[in-house]
Amino acid sequence: MAQAAAIKMEHSPLAKQKKRLLEIIKRKSLLLEGGPFRLVSGAMSDYYLDMKPTTFDAEGASLISDIVFEILKQDREVNAIGGLELGAVPIIVSVCARSWPEHPISGFVVRKERKGHGTDQHIDGNFKADDTIVLFEDVTTRGGSVMKAVRAVRERGGVVKKIITIVDRLEGAAENLRKEGLELVPIFTTRDLLA
Repeated sequence: MAQAAAIKMEHSPLAKQKKRLLEIIKRKSLLLEGGPFRLVSGAMSDYYLDMKPTTFDAEGASLISDIVFEILKQDREVNAIGGLELGAVPIIVSVCARSWPEHPISGFVVRKERKGHGTDQHIDGNFKADDTIVLFEDVTTRGGSVMKAVRAVRERGGVVKKIITIVDRLEGAAENLRKEGLELVPIFTTRDLLA
């Protein structure tokens, strides 16, 4: 299914934006020197993707939000987007802004840990238990990080439809998420970046 979404995107009006986004990621976020790098999963890699220089870039954030919003529009049931702090935050905000007024999407963030003061929420923002949700992640390796957000959302009664990621590292995330009944929809895979 993820491949079908990716193929559909190649023939959409956003194909030029996707091509430009790939250029930005390769220039700003793909680190090929200085490794090996330890990933969140604990694995070692000869390359690293630090997506923050892309997601905090004006053009990069705009391109990602256009592409993600196009994916979200394909499922009219989806009314919220969320993700785990910090990597998902700039894109969640960009997608919410981009969605107005065409198809308003609410946003929220799942904290890695409760903040221990104030309302002590695990989920902050505009989350409602009956929302139909897409979760966003900047880079997906095995799916462990995004599953923290999935569990938090499910514990509060939310329905997660799918996971959108900027880059799937092709190291088992799609298969692991499928076991949880979730589809992983990548904008790119490492094949695109390392080609």
